[in-house]
Amino acid sequence: MAKTVRQRALKAVMPATAPENTSRSALVILATIAGGSVLYVLADILTPLALAIFVALMIDGFARILQQRLPGVSGRAATPLAILLSVAIFVGAAFFIVDNATSFGTQLITYSPKLNGLIARVAGLMGVDVPPTITQLVQRLDPASHLGEVARGLQSFASTAAFVLVYLGFILASRKGWERKTVALFRSRDARHEATASFLRIRDGVEQYLWVQTVTGLMIAGASWIAMTAVGLDNALFWAILIFIASYIPVVGGIVAVALPPIFALVQFETLWQAVVLFGVLQVIGMFVGNVIQPRMQGRSLNMDPLVLLLALAFWSTVWGLPGAFLSTPLTTVMMVVLAQFPGARWVAVLLSADGDPGTTRTLVRTPDVAKPRPSSKRQTKNLKPGA
Repeated sequence: MAKTVRQRALKAVMPATAPENTSRSALVILATIAGGSVLYVLADILTPLALAIFVALMIDGFARILQQRLPGVSGRAATPLAILLSVAIFVGAAFFIVDNATSFGTQLITYSPKLNGLIARVAGLMGVDVPPTITQLVQRLDPASHLGEVARGLQSFASTAAFVLVYLGFILASRKGWERKTVALFRSRDARHEATASFLRIRDGVEQYLWVQTVTGLMIAGASWIAMTAVGLDNALFWAILIFIASYIPVVGGIVAVALPPIFALVQFETLWQAVVLFGVLQVIGMFVGNVIQPRMQGRSLNMDPLVLLLALAFWSTVWGLPGAFLSTPLTTVMMVVLAQFPGARWVAVLLSADGDPGTTRTLVRTPDVAKPRPSSKRQTKNLKPGA
């Protein structure tokens, strides 16, 4: 009788499983759509915050590296030193780019006859009898009418940078309170371990991504500088730095960056072989580093499907513009790690992962000693002497 009642109960429960999973999936999809809408509407507020968190993770990782590599640097001095070095590197790179961009613009004016000749050749190939000059093309574009947009863009960049600095200051100042907040949010020891493991996985994934992109970007930029210097291209160092910066944009950044120097070579040189050789060499460098070296360095640190990275680049670029393009991979990594912790949303994390295993925090956390059996107690009782 009891067995029959149990079977009826199981039959009554089993059909409810499919609708329950369907409702969970529907809720995840609706939450994704609602979340994307909120991210788009609140882009002006959330973009500086996301950049500040990203910069804070960079500074934290840099501080730990300084503390490990420099024995004389203490834990308190590592963070201020990392901030000073990061600001010095950023200001130096920005000054160098602005200074070289000015000289680059001056060179473009001197290259106007060659630009007119290049336009004439392209127009002849397309069957245009009277090709326009570079001056006429500039007049058609009417740069004066776009000055307002440029001014608004510069104002937006300045305000975003100011908000990033403000957010960054508050994030660095409130780091010590997060430990107490974690204890208050997660009462049990296992919950705290799982939350800490999730954060560490996100932090390690972002730091590994930054490390890989920095090293591979330096490889591509260095090899490209050698190739550009070998053919005699002007402003080779300027182009190399632009290639390095563009390497932080996944998939598309490196491809677009290595295509610009050959175009400039068409303007600088009278013959075509320099541009053809430069285009071939830069493409080979980018493909070798991107398809051979970079996957070996990343390993399973990101575990992101390449198609997902491309779609994430398109999504975050649409939602947050250029900052979203730079943050697309770290933000998608955070999404995968967070969604993997919830059974109803785990299928989304599986789709985002490269091998179908997004992982869980339980595999990353060491089991507390209290929960482990103690076989050594028997051994100790055997070794006890009578009367001890």
